[in-house]
Amino acid sequence: MKSVLAISVLLGLYQPVAAQLPSPAAGAAATAPGRLTGSVVHATTKHPVEFATVSLLEPGTGKLVASGVCDMKGEFALLKVPAGDYKLSVSFVGFETKTLEHVLVSATTPSQVVTLVPAAQQLGEVKVTGQRELIENQADRLVYNAEKDQSNTGGTAADVLKKVPMLSLDPDGNPELRGSTSVRVLVNGKPSGMLANNLADALRRLPADQIKSVEVITSPSAKYDAEGSGGVINIILKKNAALGTTGSVSATAGNMNNSVNASVNRQSGKLMVASELGVAAYYNRYRSVIRRTDVLAPGELAELNQRTATRNYNQGLTGRLSFDYDLTKQDALTLGANTELFRYHSTRSISSSYLAPTLPDDVYRRQINWPFSNHFPSLDVNAGYTHTGRRPRQELSVLGLLSTSSGRQAYDLNQTRGEGLDYRETNVNVSGNRELTFQVDYAQPTDSTGLLEMGAKTILRRAGSDYTIAADSLNGRGLVLVPARSNEFNYQQNVYAGYLSYGFTLNKVYSFKAGTRVEHTRVFGDFANTTTTVRQQYTNVIPNVLVTRDFGADKAQKIKLGYTRRIQRPDIWLLNPYLNVNNGRQASSGNPTLRAELTDAYELGYSTSHNASTLNVSGYWRQTNNAIQQVWSRVPARSIFPDDTTNSNVLYNTFENVGRRATYGLSVTGSAKPTPAWTLNATVNAFYLNVASPALGLRNQGLMYNGNFSAGRTLDHGYSLQGSVYVNSRRILLQGNASGFYTHSLSVKKDLFDKKGSLTLNLENPFNRTMLFRADIAAPDSYNLRSDTYAYNRSVRVSFNYQFGSTTDTPARQRKSIRNDDQKKGENGG
Repeated sequence: MKSVLAISVLLGLYQPVAAQLPSPAAGAAATAPGRLTGSVVHATTKHPVEFATVSLLEPGTGKLVASGVCDMKGEFALLKVPAGDYKLSVSFVGFETKTLEHVLVSATTPSQVVTLVPAAQQLGEVKVTGQRELIENQADRLVYNAEKDQSNTGGTAADVLKKVPMLSLDPDGNPELRGSTSVRVLVNGKPSGMLANNLADALRRLPADQIKSVEVITSPSAKYDAEGSGGVINIILKKNAALGTTGSVSATAGNMNNSVNASVNRQSGKLMVASELGVAAYYNRYRSVIRRTDVLAPGELAELNQRTATRNYNQGLTGRLSFDYDLTKQDALTLGANTELFRYHSTRSISSSYLAPTLPDDVYRRQINWPFSNHFPSLDVNAGYTHTGRRPRQELSVLGLLSTSSGRQAYDLNQTRGEGLDYRETNVNVSGNRELTFQVDYAQPTDSTGLLEMGAKTILRRAGSDYTIAADSLNGRGLVLVPARSNEFNYQQNVYAGYLSYGFTLNKVYSFKAGTRVEHTRVFGDFANTTTTVRQQYTNVIPNVLVTRDFGADKAQKIKLGYTRRIQRPDIWLLNPYLNVNNGRQASSGNPTLRAELTDAYELGYSTSHNASTLNVSGYWRQTNNAIQQVWSRVPARSIFPDDTTNSNVLYNTFENVGRRATYGLSVTGSAKPTPAWTLNATVNAFYLNVASPALGLRNQGLMYNGNFSAGRTLDHGYSLQGSVYVNSRRILLQGNASGFYTHSLSVKKDLFDKKGSLTLNLENPFNRTMLFRADIAAPDSYNLRSDTYAYNRSVRVSFNYQFGSTTDTPARQRKSIRNDDQKKGENGG
């Protein structure tokens, strides 16, 4: 596409073009000029194919003699061409290249009509699409084509992200990119309310069958929000852009998740309507053991032992509806809405003992219940207008997005000592989040390769949390509000941004892109029950540079060098001071005074492809000097529980800007097809992390790595097999470390009904019933904590999919969308 547009700019504005190179064809007389005219049309619709590239080649050597680009009517004209016998090649993105042999050019050559066949071709009612590689390397991103990985069938977005190169999931299910949790997850290039409340839970709810691909962007340009040290993860959902009516139905049954999904898409003329509805239920359980030693005084130790068993159950529905309308060939309108309506139920039982030589033994059991009234609905509504100019790549877009989510989380807690009930507690936490975004982007080509981009964006965020705790000490007063643990927090964050970016190509092998983004942020936080307020405002200049060079045979090798600075603002879950103490001996909360962190990121990469094999190697360095870190400290229990008389201690953790974090890493990604039936993919990422806090006198460092390996085999009679293994090393924390883990999966698929349907059996971790996640946290002369969590992760699921409808393929107009990528998620997902 890039070469097509560049040539079209160079040769004229939507007019028939002519080009001539001095080398005559073999045997042609230079004194006998000829001409070749014609048109290029869609093989099925007979509509003109605008901007198709037309090349006249010497038949023996393939040397270019003349070339041009079709106008808006699909017509072309090659003038002053030496008469002779040539080969004619016509190509355009989305179509198969058409080559005509023995095209005789003379002064009287009749006009030619060339038909192009779409790359995705219709055979009856079965859509046969050109085989796309599972992993694609592009200039600024890596693309994992999830729909090509059959082991994803019937799974969730969390299952998909585990297999994406450079990505991993922490023990809580939050994504990490090259070891960094400072990533922004988008859906179709836009922020989504379905991800706003709890990212890990949302990823476990989004069905994998809805995902087309996942983009990992490690070198974002100035067009992107200043999204954080790691980069951007963009989940692309499936959307059929073919003329006609198509749809699919799918169902999954398993021991950990069940779902039913249906989609219908209709494109007729200028209007395309896409709809999808799904219902799903997810179940998981885990148990944990916590052992903590507190140093009360020299030689005096207290021992905490806790055993916890948790069961979670989610159920709900997702829905999507979108309208795309082409006002003209140059103007398009879009309108869409996504919604998610989920509720969950959870139970947790805790057995705890705290034994100290000089304190009374504290032994109790707790039963905590989150009823099905807990829910997290979300709604995203987006609208946009895009105008395509008369010059290729010239474009103006105006976009708007309203993203809302709300939540109600409540629990009932009963505590017993011995055989009797001695304490009760209830909690209600009502939260809300609204994000309103306006964005204008303009792109203007300056020459055949240069492109100037500029734009402005405003993000207006409103978030709040109203939480109350009521406790009953069984003293006859019943449940009484606990003011020290109840409050209402309102938060506003407004971001005003503008950017300017310019890119060009030199000598057809060097590509340069540089830009600057300026963002001004205003933050306001207010506690309704106290006089505490938060006021922040700051302006940041975010530069970026990306240089690439293509070389080797067919320019199949590429080397790139990139630099960018990123800002990462804390989101509501890191700011919310809501105090979570439901296990009695450990408390956690957000910190409303957190400041945004800044990161400088450098990357040097090399990629190559040969036949069906690809290889990508990247070295990188990230430096953050005011990193947001999770900090643990031991505090007296009475500072958390005002009525506490035991003189015991509680381990409290929150977030603070106290860290300097440096990451030096190397990632290698490769794919190969040793035979047409075999597909192999592998990725390895290793990095050295150094994290320190001079303010707290803490430092930790070490080597970390993760890797993903998969193999697929196509068999006869419509069968195919696939297996994968994912390995993640220990994680380095400021005050300790967390253990590594590995997962594996096996799947077998059978095509049905002439490949319109399929039946897939997936086994996740068939050889491991549970996965162990171990964390060790320590403070010298204060405490040592070991937490072992055993997650039941062996799953079996059977999935059925059926696609229906009849289509006529046509190239789809690219739709613009909003990308909000600027907020930092917590290491534990809030």
